[in-house]
Amino acid sequence: MIKLIFGHKGSGKTKSMIEMINEKVSEAKGQLICVEKNMKLTYTINHAVRLIDVDDYAIRGYDAFFGFYCGLLASNYDIEAVYIDGILKIGGGVEGLSDLLFKINEINGDTVDTIITVSMDEEDAPEDVRKYSAK
Repeated sequence: MIKLIFGHKGSGKTKSMIEMINEKVSEAKGQLICVEKNMKLTYTINHAVRLIDVDDYAIRGYDAFFGFYCGLLASNYDIEAVYIDGILKIGGGVEGLSDLLFKINEINGDTVDTIITVSMDEEDAPEDVRKYSAK
């Protein structure tokens, strides 16, 4: 399952995601992973969550990110949820986002939840992206 948290810069997307992550830690049976750019969440996320900076892996664009995502899942079979902060910065814009979401949804099946922040208003997103809205 994929859930997108939409909103413009400063609207509280990341704060909402941090709260979701820290609440999930106490009940999680598997591993929780948070992927971000620039390691700004280091001191706000529970230390039990694996925090990954995409800049450490030279990820540029959605194709590279999808390969990275597949590698995460392939290397650890007990991943319960992946939280991705700032997908538009990671992928380079909205073009290609719907393809990424489709592919992630295909490989997640019913076992992995993926929660993603998107820095744009929901009504400005393409329809095939909006369908994953957390609302």
